[in-house]
Formats: sequence, C-alpha cells, structure tokens
Amino acid sequence: MDLQSIEMRNLEVQDYQELKKSMKSAYLDMDEDYWDANSIKRLIRLFPEGQICVTVNDQVVGCALAIIVDYSKFGDNHTYKNITGDSTFKTHTDKGDVLYGIDIFIHPKYRGLRLARRLYDARKALCEKLNLKSIIAGGRIPNYQKFQHELTPKEYIDKVKYKEIYDPTLSFQLANDFHVRKILRNYLPEDSRSKGFATLIEWNNVYYEEVSSVINNKTVVRLGLVQWQMRPYSNISELMKHAEYFVDAVSDYQSDFVLFPELFNAPLMADYNHMDAAKAMRELAKYTQPIIDEFTKLAVSYNVNIIAGSMPTLFEDSLYNVSYLFRRNGSMEEIYKIHPTPSEISSWGMRGGDEVKVFETDAGKIGILICYDVEFPELSRILASQDMQILFVPFLTDTQNGYNRVKFCAQARAVENECYVAIAGCVGNLPNVNNMELSYAQSAVFTPSDFGFPTNCIQSEATPNAEMIVIADVDLSTLGELHEYGSVQNLKDRRTDLYNITFNGKKI
Repeated sequence: MDLQSIEMRNLEVQDYQELKKSMKSAYLDMDEDYWDANSIKRLIRLFPEGQICVTVNDQVVGCALAIIVDYSKFGDNHTYKNITGDSTFKTHTDKGDVLYGIDIFIHPKYRGLRLARRLYDARKALCEKLNLKSIIAGGRIPNYQKFQHELTPKEYIDKVKYKEIYDPTLSFQLANDFHVRKILRNYLPEDSRSKGFATLIEWNNVYYEEVSSVINNKTVVRLGLVQWQMRPYSNISELMKHAEYFVDAVSDYQSDFVLFPELFNAPLMADYNHMDAAKAMRELAKYTQPIIDEFTKLAVSYNVNIIAGSMPTLFEDSLYNVSYLFRRNGSMEEIYKIHPTPSEISSWGMRGGDEVKVFETDAGKIGILICYDVEFPELSRILASQDMQILFVPFLTDTQNGYNRVKFCAQARAVENECYVAIAGCVGNLPNVNNMELSYAQSAVFTPSDFGFPTNCIQSEATPNAEMIVIADVDLSTLGELHEYGSVQNLKDRRTDLYNITFNGKKI
C-alpha cells in the first residue's frame, strides 16, 4: 500500500462519489444502507465543522458525521430515527449541549492504520472547541450475532469490557475513553449483526463549562472558614457585629464563600438558661429571622456567598436545625439537617429534614450537610450524583472524639465523591448555657487523594481550638480531570449492577 500522504479535513460536497465508495465497502453487511448525496449536502450545510473526513493520497477513505443536539429533549431511550429526525437532521441545533455521532467508518482496505482513532480525536477536539458537554452515539455491537444464544447484551458488553470477547466496534470505542451509558433496544432495527441492540456510548468533555446566567463563573474558588469563638453576647446586635467582622475579613481576601459553624448563635441562649433546654432552644429560634435579614445584606454588601452555619428554626411548631445559603446576588436558600443527633432529639426535640439538594452558585455547585449528616455517606453520594463540587459542613462538637468523627468522615467524603469538603466549627466554652458548655474544633478544607492534590488530602487547616479564619483556594477544573483520568475513579467504578441508593423511592 502506497501511503504518500494522510490528511484530516472537513468533508466537502464534491467528495461524495469517493465517500460513497468507502461507505459501500464499509457497510457490506448493512444491505447497501449508505447516505445519499442530498443527505450529505444537508449535513454539510447545517454543520460543516461536524463532518470530518480522512484522506489517503487525496482519496476519501473514511468519515465521521455528527450533529449537535439538545440532549434533554431526547434522553437515553431514543432511537437512531428519533435523534436524526428520520435522517432530515432537523434535530440539529447550535444551542445544543451534546455532539451526537451519527456515523463513523473506514474503508476496509485502510483499517489497521489507526485512522478511526484520528477521527475520534478530531471529534473530541471539536467537542472541546465548541464547549459541548459530551460526545454521545449509538454504537453497533456487530459480533453479538455470534453470542446471541448464550449471552444477554449486558453480559456480552461486560465480556467485551474485560477483554474476554473482542468486538470491532465496542472494543475500539472503550479503548478511546468512551463508556457505556446503557443498552438500547431497536436503536437500528436493520442492524442484523447487532440484533437490533446498540450501546449508548459517551465521552465526557472535562473542560466543559456550563453556560450560565450567573456572572463571574470561575474555576479557582477561594473559601473562607470561620472558626468561631463561643463567647457571651448581650444582644443580637453584638453577635451580628462579630459576624460582620469575620465577613469583612474574609471578603478582604476576595473569597467566594464564607462558612460559619453549626449553631454559632447559641450564646444568645444565656438569657433562657432558667428554662428547660427544649424551651430555651425554641426561644433561640426567634432570633433566626432577624439574623437571616442581616446576613442577606452582608452577602450583598461584602460581595461574598455566606453559608451561615446553622440555626434552630420553627416550622409548623416543629423544631429543625437549618443551614442557610446567602448568595451575593441577594438570593437565599435553606437546607434542613437530616439526622439530628440523639442528644438534639432528647434535649431539644429536634426533627430531621427530608431533602438533599445541590445549590447552583457563581462559584460552582455546592452541597451543605450539617455536622452529623456528614457521617452518613449516602447523603454526600446523592449530592455527588447531582455534580456537587464543594461540600460545606458546619459543625459543633464538644469533645475531640466527636470532632474526629466529623473530620474523618469528611475526609472520606472528599475521596469517595471526588470533591472538596470544607468544615468549620466552634471553639471555646459557654459555662452559662446548658448543653453548650464545651466546644472543640479544627476547621479545614479536605481534598481528594490523587496527583494534583496535597498528599495528606488537606488543602488548609486551622490551629485547633483557636479563634481564627482559614483561607484556601480550590481548583474545580482539577476535579473534572480527576473524574476522567484519575488513578482510580470512585464515581465511575461503582458496581450499580449490584447496589444503588434510593432517595424518596427514586434510584440515585
């Protein structure tokens, strides 16, 4: 074979006759089911960048055809006919988020030269250039016909994945960093060798940045943690003056977030020390709304997102431990503690919430778990399934044993969910407040464990039991690279064929 020159370029209308020859040779098993000239012209007119060919000695010997789709309109149960608009390509939209591969082939004479790999790499480069979320395609499994009577499609795919069976299409796709999202039925009914089955394959663009209406979307995010000294306050104004001091200090470092500890406002309970603990906590809950009002103003005026630890909140006569997110655009959201500790229940009558959610911010997707909640790995895994990047954990612990439970579980959450975890707690003593006498903390920011992160998985940490702030930068783009190219990939490698998590009846 004389290989004088190999070139990658965009397909042109005048290439059709050469392209047709390669298609016919590549699809001998598909009953001459190849693209007509009008279809190729239409694709080139709609999306010229997406139609890529490879030439050998100026002869077209292979091609990759693609469109851009708004994938949310189709979901994972589509057919080839659906996704291509019955080959009209009306489904193509420049405002879509997925590069959808509708065909890729190499003339049999030129296979073995890694030309298909070049086409795949060109698609990946285009996906990154256009800032699309991923490449998705329906993949044939042509060797399945040999195993249809002894293996289910899922068993066949597993054996291909573990290199126990070779499939000319799927084996190549897996070797090129694609993964199988699911098995499709009747995706391409005329594909007799695949018996109508197909793999829904995906390659994720780790450099994808979600287009957002939020200003200043960024990848390097600065966190400010407040290790709060428990001390007496004569009134709410005095407490908020102290809180503003820390917000001011953290914002001076251009931080994107400031995290306060759990029940940081507990010193205000001193006036109710003559009551039993449950009544005193309900009196403290009366301060929550005025504090909310003040933090809303502070977030805007100091241009920082504030996670205001947690505060007791009454809802329909029931008492909850609630954390509040105050965005610097003036909006606010809340999350209830799911698991009150045994002492919170017995002493104060706290109830648990029933919602776990990720919050969108101008500096990434965040989750909030209050103290004890971080000791339940299912909750953070639910948040990770919603693409959480930073987990904030306001806590309040009285002993070093209690602190270590929070610390070690928070570190585990960072590793297993491939995210950053920031914890902030209270220090010092409140001898004049029942059930709040002692506090122990060492606030910190924890990281995953892999190249690109500190070897001890600690980005920054406070001095134990001293009032102070911790400032730490975290790089969200490094998380994206970890998800795809990490030494291990905890999120990807879960055996969901054996186990899963359900939340309110829905599988996660």
